Amino acid sequence: MTHSTLLPIYKRLLGASLALLALASCQTVKTTQPGVVGVDRQQSMLVSQRQVDGMALDQYRTTLNEANKKGQLNRNSQQVQRVREIMQHMIPHTAIFRPDAPRWPWEANVITLDQLNAWCMPGGKIAVFTGLIERLQLTDDELAAVMGHEISHALREHARERISKEVGANLVISILGAATGTDTRTASQGYQLLVGLPNSREMETEADRIGVELMARAGYDPRSAVSIWQKMQRAGIGGSPQFLSTHPSYSTRINDLTQYAQRVIPLYEQSKDARK
Repeated sequence: MTHSTLLPIYKRLLGASLALLALASCQTVKTTQPGVVGVDRQQSMLVSQRQVDGMALDQYRTTLNEANKKGQLNRNSQQVQRVREIMQHMIPHTAIFRPDAPRWPWEANVITLDQLNAWCMPGGKIAVFTGLIERLQLTDDELAAVMGHEISHALREHARERISKEVGANLVISILGAATGTDTRTASQGYQLLVGLPNSREMETEADRIGVELMARAGYDPRSAVSIWQKMQRAGIGGSPQFLSTHPSYSTRINDLTQYAQRVIPLYEQSKDARK
């Protein structure tokens, strides 16, 4: 064979070798303690927490700056106060799941957009959209359910895990493509359907379960985690087939939350008077 004939083969082998080295650096970590709800799954990470926290902080600042320029940031002082008070009630109880979390630079803001959305970025940066509060007429307990769920994603480092899974999958697919010289688009689609989406649903369930314990320990009724999804169901929001969704179906989610809310009712009974 000539050098020009061998060059594509060398490139494929080099790509496969680099991908294998990257996969070898994967770490198995335990991001949180199980708590009463018993979330105790080991997680595999290919990227560092520092990397993800840095990217999240940059994105958070960009999002707030854009909202501020549009006059959408913290316009309703009453809503902002509600969100921040709930956050402050919850922060001390994050230590049950990871001792370092109460020392994170927590922050919460309200963005005036008619969207049913809220998130907590890695490192404890929270945003709640007014559409969620107003369209669903959330009680404090229901708002705590939403925030507890989003905080739980940050505690479990689900963003880092999801990035790691995508990086790992792309590396494996690249190895196969490099070794066989075939188009990897079909393999990528198959990964998302068979692995990516179920893993995302698993993360959602973990956040649901940790979230109900967080809110119960903070003095908010965990049964409100069920009522908010009943509201979502009645409003006809979402509802794609579970096997094609990154989120569990309404019935799956409501049944699971009902069970786990009951499990943490004793924590709520112990703490509700202290919050008041």
